[in-house]
Amino acid sequence: MKYALSALAGATALAISLIAGPAMAQDGGIVVYNAQHESLTNAWVEGFTKETGIKVTVRHGGDSDFSNQIVAEGAASPADVFLTENSPAMVLVESAGLFAPVDADTQAQVPQEYQPASGKWVGIAARSTVFVYDKTKLTAEQLPKSLLDLADPSWKGRWAASPSGADFQAIVSALVQLKGEAATADWLKAMKENFTAYKGNSTVMKAVNAGEVEGGVIYHYYYYGDQAKTGENSKNIGLHYFKNQDPGAFVSVSGGGVLASSKHPKEAQAFLKWVTGKGGQDVLKTGNSFEYAVGKGADSNPALVPLADLQAPKVDATTLNSKKVTDLMTAAGLL
Repeated sequence: MKYALSALAGATALAISLIAGPAMAQDGGIVVYNAQHESLTNAWVEGFTKETGIKVTVRHGGDSDFSNQIVAEGAASPADVFLTENSPAMVLVESAGLFAPVDADTQAQVPQEYQPASGKWVGIAARSTVFVYDKTKLTAEQLPKSLLDLADPSWKGRWAASPSGADFQAIVSALVQLKGEAATADWLKAMKENFTAYKGNSTVMKAVNAGEVEGGVIYHYYYYGDQAKTGENSKNIGLHYFKNQDPGAFVSVSGGGVLASSKHPKEAQAFLKWVTGKGGQDVLKTGNSFEYAVGKGADSNPALVPLADLQAPKVDATTLNSKKVTDLMTAAGLL
């Protein structure tokens, strides 16, 4: 779901080209392969260009599509910067040796838990896993205590997810790291028996709100984004945060990296520094993307449960392996 950002919203001033084919930078500008929400990145680009005068050409797409495309393009990629919603796509590109080191000044703006030790990419935003539930059907006492509880036969036919999306696959990636492949394979097998599949987190939320299922696993910002509008797709919904370092409390890091093949490395590094600095992180605080700010000292939107209160498990973003996850999910019959 894409949400318009109130901050930096002057569309006429936006120096962006939306391109279906190969992306070419404007003179003196950079090309960004963007798998983040369009409205959020558009606001980042507008603010950056307004402050620096550097033009940005953006091509929008998905995490896995772009990461695989960058690997296929190799050193011939026209991209200067890659932005994602979830970190497994960053790991794929990093593993192919296609990222340049992030400038030290940029790394210094983001806490260590939101960037890899390699320094080849950096966190730009974050989102929390939540269990949305129908308040007319479930009480707080009836909610699952752990994400793993959803494998119990008592949850058969009662919960939903969007297994084909990069969001859910990132959650499964964290489950692999925290509980191991065998436990994850067992959980996915039980999930196949218990859950209802929908395409997209917003569709899962709408299904819960409409009473089609009692609950669903999504990211938090879908709820907050709908509440900020009419609330018609979330009026019957409550949010359950698993906390307690549970796999269901996983916080997924959105990443940004500069391609080693960039023709404009100085400008590309400047863009990443701006996004992770005060200007870019303030967009997260004042806009309505409702994703978490991750910069040091940066405040998130005040409507959100504070990031520090989520009690998220410690997950090494560099080990979130998208191929391993899709193999496990395919074996379970989920893809």
